[in-house]
Amino acid sequence: MKEETPSDLTIHVQILTRFSQSAIETSPRGRSATWRESKWSQQKYRVPLRPAEVYKLERERGERESEREMKAIVIREPGGPEVLELREVADPEVHDGEVLIKIAAAGVNRADTSQRKGQYPPPPGAPVYLGLECSGVIEAVGSGVENWKVGDEVCALLTGGGYAEKVAVSAGQLLPIPKGISLQDAASLSEAACTVWSTIFMTSHLSFGESLLIHGGTSGIGTFAIQIAKYIGAKVFTTAGSDESLLECSKLGADVTINYKKEDFVARVKDETNDKGVDVILDIIGASYFQRNLDSLSLGGRLFIIGFQTGLTGQFNLGPLLVKRLTVSAAGLRSRSTENKAQIVAEVLANVWPAIEEGKVKPIIYKSLPLENAAEAHHLIEGNHLGKILLIP
Repeated sequence: MKEETPSDLTIHVQILTRFSQSAIETSPRGRSATWRESKWSQQKYRVPLRPAEVYKLERERGERESEREMKAIVIREPGGPEVLELREVADPEVHDGEVLIKIAAAGVNRADTSQRKGQYPPPPGAPVYLGLECSGVIEAVGSGVENWKVGDEVCALLTGGGYAEKVAVSAGQLLPIPKGISLQDAASLSEAACTVWSTIFMTSHLSFGESLLIHGGTSGIGTFAIQIAKYIGAKVFTTAGSDESLLECSKLGADVTINYKKEDFVARVKDETNDKGVDVILDIIGASYFQRNLDSLSLGGRLFIIGFQTGLTGQFNLGPLLVKRLTVSAAGLRSRSTENKAQIVAEVLANVWPAIEEGKVKPIIYKSLPLENAAEAHHLIEGNHLGKILLIP
């Protein structure tokens, strides 16, 4: 090839056969130039390029890059709600077996506040952004996905990434929007339904005619657990911190409501059950309630712990475990394998979705806020509220 003569602006061009992609680079003189590449090409040529053409290519590249960006809530540093910031970030990558969801709404959960404080890091490979559940529309489908297509409306159990405009998630963690529920409200269902079903029913085996004590009856988990437990025919006890909250729990179906600030829930449980105790307890409190939970359980009772709001350690009398043949379990959803999550989702679809479509279990939405108001959402969830808080991109 003839040696080129210097020019103010040059473009590097490779002979293309297929699958070429344009990009912008800087020439040795510091000016923008463009080149095309193909892994099948070997030869390079330099061709003069006019400034107007460079501007057009740079603009097109900017448009392509902007299409690959989304807004998401980022944790600036561990701390209070004020560390949450809305930023431009890269779009998620969609891998085999996954779908990309354009998010309509995301549920806010107590675990999100722990991650914000640096106490609950995402598992390896999980999105770094907050958000354990969402609803939206499938925008892209990875290879190997058979039961979902672009345009399907879904809600999803996430490992993270819900506080954003888009998220990639395993297809096994998707659920259809229940009949009669709006796309936005459906964002409140996945985490609560999967948590409650996997703990109270799949593990603790609550059944018709048994009794259940739910701590924190006005939380998103609590409001859901009250309704589904009543649906299967259990007697429901719940605790809350105000008479107004207890009234709301009663409206959802709770049989016995206990103001933990005014009375001892152990004494009340024993009084209501003729000293027998309840069969199952779902606890979000942790160490400070552990001993009293053991004392509140019946023979063969089951305690399932899903939160540690008052700490992880304490001094306990473990005698009741042996005397009453009690079972204590604890688990979260986030760190489970995709296979295990898919199994839980399948059971929720079979057992919980019919109750929702019959109107027996309803999403309880406390407040919906724009995504940029994530800090306000965290203030709300750390205070008194009834049901779920949603963020809308």
